[in-house]
Order: sequence, then C-alpha cells, then structure tokens
Amino acid sequence: GWWAGLGASERRRRLLDFKAVITREIRDLAGLVREETGKPVGDATLEIVLAITHLDWAARNAQKVLGRRRVSTGLIGANLAATLEYLPLGVVAVIGPWNYPVFTPMGSIGYALAAGNAVVFKPSELTPGVGVRLAELFRESVPEQPVFQTVTGLGETGAALAGDPRVGKVAFTGSTATAKRVMAACAENLTPIVAECGGKDAFIVDADADLVAAADACLWGAMSNAGQTCAGVERVYVVDEVYESFMRELSERATKVRAGEDYGPITMPGQVDIIKRHIDDAAKSGRMRAGGPAAVRAPYVDPVIVEDVPEDSPAVREETFGPTITVRRTRDAQEALELANASAYGLGGTVFSRNTRRAMELARRMRSGMTAVNSVISFAGVPALPFGGMGDSGFGRIHGADGLREFARAKAISRQRFAMPGMNLTSFARGPAELERLIRLVTFLHGRRKS
Repeated sequence: GWWAGLGASERRRRLLDFKAVITREIRDLAGLVREETGKPVGDATLEIVLAITHLDWAARNAQKVLGRRRVSTGLIGANLAATLEYLPLGVVAVIGPWNYPVFTPMGSIGYALAAGNAVVFKPSELTPGVGVRLAELFRESVPEQPVFQTVTGLGETGAALAGDPRVGKVAFTGSTATAKRVMAACAENLTPIVAECGGKDAFIVDADADLVAAADACLWGAMSNAGQTCAGVERVYVVDEVYESFMRELSERATKVRAGEDYGPITMPGQVDIIKRHIDDAAKSGRMRAGGPAAVRAPYVDPVIVEDVPEDSPAVREETFGPTITVRRTRDAQEALELANASAYGLGGTVFSRNTRRAMELARRMRSGMTAVNSVISFAGVPALPFGGMGDSGFGRIHGADGLREFARAKAISRQRFAMPGMNLTSFARGPAELERLIRLVTFLHGRRKS
C-alpha cells in the first residue's frame, strides 16, 4: 500500500536510484553471478547491463503507459466521460531461473515495481546469493519499507509462494513441466500467472544471406552461456544452394570456441544427462560436423553441430539447453519456415536474408513470440519490445508496455456528464418513442453497407 501510494513520480525516482546502485556494483555483482553459475565475467556483465537498461525503461515509461487517460465514448455515449488507467495488483511473486539470474527476473521485478506492486522474489536454489544481493541493493535505494524481498529455498518454497492467496500475480520462468505445477498451485486461488517456459528456437538461413554474419550469429546464439539460453539457437534450417558454404563457415568457427574459456559449465548437473542423451541419439542417425558424444565432459560440454537428424528425434523436438545445434538442408525458405514452425515451442527465432521484405515476411509468419532479423536474440535487448512466447513456451509478456500492463489491472470508469434528452435508455420509464429514436440513430451510424 505504501509503495502504490507514493505515486508514479516518486516510484520513478527511487527505481532510477536503484538502477544507479546496481550500476555502481556491476563488477561485484558480475563476480557473484560467475561464482554461482560458472559463466564468464563478460557474459555476467552483459546480462546485468541489459537488466539495467530494462529497469531504466520501466521506471521512465510506467506513468505514460499506465497512467489515467480519457477514451472516446462514441456518439451513443456522447453524454459520458470515460477514463482508463492501470492500477497495481498488490504483491507480485517472481520465481526466477538460474541461467540468467539477474536479467531474466529483473524483467518481472523491475516492471512489477514500476507498476506500483511490491515484489517477493524466489530465486533458483542454484543462484540464491544473486537474489539476496538484489534485494540488499534495493534497500539502499528504498530503505523506508521492504517493498522488494527475496525468499530462498527449494521447490516447496516456490509452491508455497504461488499458493499464497495474498499474491496478486505470479511471474514464473522455468521448464514447461514446472510451469504446469505452478499453475496448479495458482489455480487454487485463481491467481493469474505469466509463464516463460523455454524454447527450441529455429535459425533460418535464406539463399541470399550474408553467410559470414549468419554463421557468426548462429554460433554465438547456440553456444553462448553454454547453450543455456531459453531463446538460444537450437535448430538451424539452411536453403540448399548455400548449405555447404554456410556449414564450412560455421564448422570452422566452431573449432575455435572452447568450453571453459569462451563459455562456462553446465550449471545444473542434471542437465548434462539430457544433453548427453540428445547427442547420443543424434549420433546414431545424423552426421557430426563438430563434437560428438565425447564432447560431454561434465560439467563442460564442447560445441556440438550435427546435421541430417530426423525431425522427430529428441535433439530436434525437445529442449536440449546445451551448446548443441542440429542443422538441416531445405529446398527453400518456405520449407525452412514450415519446419521451424513444426514445434510445440514458440519463444523466439532468427531469419538471415539480404531481402528485407522477404525476411520480414518470414519473421512475421514464424510461430514465435519474437523473431530477430539478421541478428540473434536482439529483441531481448530492446526494452520497448515485449518478451514471451506461445505454446509450450508459455504465455504472457514481460518487457515493454505489454510487460508493464502485465503487472497491473485495467480500471475503467464512465461518468455521466449530462442527461441525454429523450434518450433515457437505462430506465423502466423508457417509452416506445425513445426506442424508435435509438433504432434510427443506430441505423444512421451502422446500417449502410460498405463497398
């Protein structure tokens, strides 16, 4: 209540101060991220920088997006004034992941706070120190009330948080299976939820693509953070006429990338088994262009590129969440798009083509919440763009104006300014003459057929 009552301008001031505190602590925070995840300091720094830019955008744009505004009432409601605004939900519970322990949860935390909510954050049990530290840094900017708190624990802690009737909304990031369990807990109290559940993102290389740039982006999108990126590249579809040229470029680049140097370990021990199962299965039917079963040397996995894997294999259908990609040759971009869309997931994707019109059309038709053109995962770095997916990748959005509205409730108010002479339609005193006038007015406004 105190935070909501401050008003947008006071919340903005405090959130911008929070942003400044994080910025000043960026080196120490990046070190803590490295300690808990194993990722290189450079990668940890990049995710914190992105989190800072999103926090800045949310703080500066909350009033414009959520503030009260007048809306048109139409001719029939000419005697009314109407306003729309978005009010806080109360307490938002954020259940965060371990792969990007600052950037990903801040997409919910920062936007929920900017919308006027208090936040209780449950970080992954693999990165609790980062979650605790974020709440400590917030207290330096907002010492008056514990508006942003962190609670640590295992799965039962998250379940208790999701099932608490005092929670106004849950923002969850994690696996599809866990999301279903969280939704079941939320259903007990009809608590709404926004769920980001990972993906199996496709990368399309058209016949006219810049192959050097495409190979460079593809490799980074697949291997950075050891492939532990929900919107990372896992499936690659290349048009036939440039297939061999692209594969030579991609394979040569892959030989220069080293696990333990260019990217870190597999953070969650159990994920190594999934990655190994996918690689072993793919090796039976596909052809290895880089790596192979021997690439798995826990906790590290060297880059793996495999081609000609059947589309119904686990390496193509299931989320691998490791530094591996499957590559397939296609007749044209249309076949590539059809294969890209043949997935239960629908988070992000990529299109490389020099033809802007065709690239944009492919991007629009890609079954995903987000698509990058001639870049990879670039949508995550644009604060004004919403982030989220469809299908097994979840629903709802963080980031941007949609992300702010995700953590608010629409409040509509209509006020009668004056009585409409001869048109008191919401009264038992209404007579036939008033009904006839209404019919004539509606016929005048809506009765003409449009050519």
